[in-house]
Amino acid sequence: MAPAHYEPERIPYEVRRHAGTPDTLGVGRPGKVGLLELSFEQRGARTELVRHYQKSPLQIMRPLYYDPARPDLPITQLMATGGGILQGDRLRTDLHCGPDTALHLTSQSATKLYRMECDYATQLVNLHLGDRSYVEYLPEPVIPFAGSRFYQRTMITAAPSATVLAGEVLYAGRLAYGERHAYEIFASDLELRRPGGDLVLVDPMRLEPGGSGVRGPAVLQEHDVVGTFYAITSLAPAAQVADTLHAALASTGISCGVSTLPQECGAWARFLTDDPQAATAAARSAWDAVRKLLIGVPAPLMRKS
Repeated sequence: MAPAHYEPERIPYEVRRHAGTPDTLGVGRPGKVGLLELSFEQRGARTELVRHYQKSPLQIMRPLYYDPARPDLPITQLMATGGGILQGDRLRTDLHCGPDTALHLTSQSATKLYRMECDYATQLVNLHLGDRSYVEYLPEPVIPFAGSRFYQRTMITAAPSATVLAGEVLYAGRLAYGERHAYEIFASDLELRRPGGDLVLVDPMRLEPGGSGVRGPAVLQEHDVVGTFYAITSLAPAAQVADTLHAALASTGISCGVSTLPQECGAWARFLTDDPQAATAAARSAWDAVRKLLIGVPAPLMRKS
């Protein structure tokens, strides 16, 4: 519960300048610091959860084994008891995957970022992948409400022989209510490092409608949804992974860009659309195509309550 554990080491200025003392529950109060620590190991013929610690508002549902093509692979859903992220929230998730493990981690529903009149919210996600592990981290979309201020840092520490498929879809706001880019700041950083600490890639995103803007070239133009998909792997050549991603996304008809990652460690894609359903279809198409390439089986139908 020490702040050094749940506070990011560095917070972008665009977020940090909103720091303040909330007139509701303050940072560090009960219910404002969410912690989730999960460890998976191979046990016999399947991967099992061997360590589990949670502190509200973060928790998980029991891992389930319903992928017909990979009955050894547990599907685990992240949940937030508060229904969304509020000002002053500090969330941290740590996932440790031992050698030869395989699992899918997702969220039960979209992540809602509520209006923040004072201070901001942060989320740390640390993924540690052992030798030959295979992890899919594909949460549901993020929806930043008007006035929200949020910073997320995703740190992937992966052995060279490990594989991680990671994705994120971000909406411009509550589109059904006509709310578009009314949030104050959405900032995120994704980093890939090797177990020794060597940095492989960094992908920063800073979306500040009232500052540098989000509607110009090389940002979102006039689109309402942006998605990103990373395939970090040694199971296939980086160029082949990129070609597979490009073919899958091009078939959906949405705007996209694909390239290989540094050190030929895989490929990544970013896509833009105005249709949330098209974004969902594109993300699933990318996941399904890369899954077939790397492990030879299709993506399963997800069951979420």
